[in-house]
Amino acid sequence: MGNMVNPTVNSQITGKKAGVLLQRLLEENPDLQKLVDKAGNQAEFASGLRDEAMKYMQANPQVYSYYRFESRGQDAMEKLSWQDYAAIRILDYLDRQGESYEDLNLRGKKVTNDVFGTLWQGIKEDASSLHPHFLEDLLQLFRQYNGKSNREIPQGEQVLNWMEKYPSGLDPEIVEIREQNKERIMRVLIDKIDQKKMISSRYVFPEGASREEKMELMNQWWDDFRFHLKFAVRDPDTLNEMLGYSLGEDTMSLLYRARDKGIPFFVNPYYLSLLNVDVPEFARGKDLAIRYYVLYSKELVDEFGHIVGWEKEDVVEPGKPNAAGWILPNKHNVHRRYPEVAIMIPDTMGRACAGLCSSCQRMYDFQRGNLNFDLGKLKPKETWEEKLEMIMKYWEDDSMLRDILITGGDALMSADKSMEKILTAVYDMAVRKKKKNESRADGEKHAEIVRVRLGTRLPAYLPQRINENLTRILGEFKKKASKTGIRQFVIQTHFQSPMEITPEARRGIDRLIAAGWTVTNQLVFTAPASRRGHTAKLRKVLNDVGVLPYYTFSVKGYRENAFKFATNARASQEQMEEKIIGEIPREYRRRIRTFPEKAENMVQNVEDLRKEANIPFLATDRNVLNLPGVGKSMTFRVIGVTGDGRRILEFDHDHNRNHSPVIDKLGKFVIIESKSVGAYLDQLEEMGEKRTDYASIWGYSIGETEPRMSIYEYPDFDFTLTSKISNYGG
Repeated sequence: MGNMVNPTVNSQITGKKAGVLLQRLLEENPDLQKLVDKAGNQAEFASGLRDEAMKYMQANPQVYSYYRFESRGQDAMEKLSWQDYAAIRILDYLDRQGESYEDLNLRGKKVTNDVFGTLWQGIKEDASSLHPHFLEDLLQLFRQYNGKSNREIPQGEQVLNWMEKYPSGLDPEIVEIREQNKERIMRVLIDKIDQKKMISSRYVFPEGASREEKMELMNQWWDDFRFHLKFAVRDPDTLNEMLGYSLGEDTMSLLYRARDKGIPFFVNPYYLSLLNVDVPEFARGKDLAIRYYVLYSKELVDEFGHIVGWEKEDVVEPGKPNAAGWILPNKHNVHRRYPEVAIMIPDTMGRACAGLCSSCQRMYDFQRGNLNFDLGKLKPKETWEEKLEMIMKYWEDDSMLRDILITGGDALMSADKSMEKILTAVYDMAVRKKKKNESRADGEKHAEIVRVRLGTRLPAYLPQRINENLTRILGEFKKKASKTGIRQFVIQTHFQSPMEITPEARRGIDRLIAAGWTVTNQLVFTAPASRRGHTAKLRKVLNDVGVLPYYTFSVKGYRENAFKFATNARASQEQMEEKIIGEIPREYRRRIRTFPEKAENMVQNVEDLRKEANIPFLATDRNVLNLPGVGKSMTFRVIGVTGDGRRILEFDHDHNRNHSPVIDKLGKFVIIESKSVGAYLDQLEEMGEKRTDYASIWGYSIGETEPRMSIYEYPDFDFTLTSKISNYGG
């Protein structure tokens, strides 16, 4: 008990720090102090601040136009100075003062946006009542506004140095470490099979087999994806044993709590072999992005049972339009946000994954019991064929649909037979859709299917699944579907770290590319993945094996994902200061658009382009957040700060793409972040990062969604589409 933190002492320390920060704020900004002295009340103080900010705007009409949303877009944003950002933010705080929002990080508690009112109260009454993270955000705001802090974009050499801190899973030293991990895990599995603690009719040792013979046999099993699914870890004790009893007492206590609350465990042996246990100095901490995916956080465990769904368009009532305005054929199998795209979640093993990511967007469904890892119960039932036929008919008659995304769960978890059946159904539907257009006049024709995508994390989680038979199925589908007009065949995967790109992963990717599929990556921008240079290094290693970055996603969710959350300011900073060194010159963008047409040459094409453009990687991804409404966007303004320093952001939709007509009715979305910038920087310091390396993060308070890279644009039709929108009821 003697090691417990005394809450009173902790409060005193926090209060003292707040007093120091407030004093510094007023000393650095004598004009602010004058406003405080002159104002008789909070309203007069706010009025004085507004007058000062408006003087700045009057001298900068272009900034005023952006502030009033009269000019918008990435080009307009890039014309803003660092000081302009701050002036706009001060006025946004004043404009939105007094507004209340539901804070789902606090289980729906209402919070009031009152930045300068909170500051006024702290100055006049009790500085110790202010949170240091709140004050630090304001201190940095006024430094930016008064020109005392400037944004210094790091040189390309500095970004490359940051990238060098992170090894890849292809580095020989890392490969050797993983081999040792694999041997340790296999020894544990042999013991458990011998002790009848793990039983399988498929994986059985011959009577009288020696230890060496068992190891040799298990080495063969290791290349079979079914082995990893069968022997996936489902409880904390086995997890710790597989990791050489390296998990500490606090971690184990938390994992026991997770188990008791009903959070499932499912981590396959291959993926566990990627976690460090006892490694040389150069590899320490380099697996954090992977570790964060496997181990549950206190926030997740505390919130499980109170998690609310994030994407509102995933809520479907039969016969009624979803949040995006689409009427769907059934409740569970089809999701839809945009006119051109439909998502299918099949009633097959594709509803499951090869492991549970701790920041899974479907944790809400695990909480409700809708999802689990009872793989036997996920095999297709007779009713699935009827559903599949109904879905294909729905798509066949849709006037706007041209892009099918089959996901889950994980699309590649479907058995070969199920996958073949789904792809055949898509092919037949695309043929019928094209045939029907022959009898339609120009201007009345429907969109035809031009893109098919499979969403999967298995290249990272279980690359053994990408075997010769699966790639044969994918290759044969591409060959015949190309003849009916489908031109883009895409595997959308989720590599989180360069450490996940192993020899096994590269082998799987090679097979997908050889089958003629373009492999793209969607990164979830977790706290460890957001470290300086980490995402840039991931892009480079992905390019080395022929994978193109597609999205860099801010972590979605509320308090349950707070531990993993990297602030949107950091996402903007990474975009503007690190990703920029991989920006593709405009003269190459038409060329890159042709890459999917010869996907089997992707590795060479990417390498040639990097050399010619003299860039370390191709920055083909967009930084975005999945909105808790419709679609993805990084178009936002910071409009407030909570009392504990968490930023309040107002997001607008991505105006670079088509939306359903309902978009005009929805308006903007207010999102309260689950972590303050100060808390995020504290967390980075605990990981060994230098706080000074992130100094400009405070100033990133405005974002604009990047345009889609040319390689991801749809091919043009040689006919005019109808203007009628089917399956829409918004």
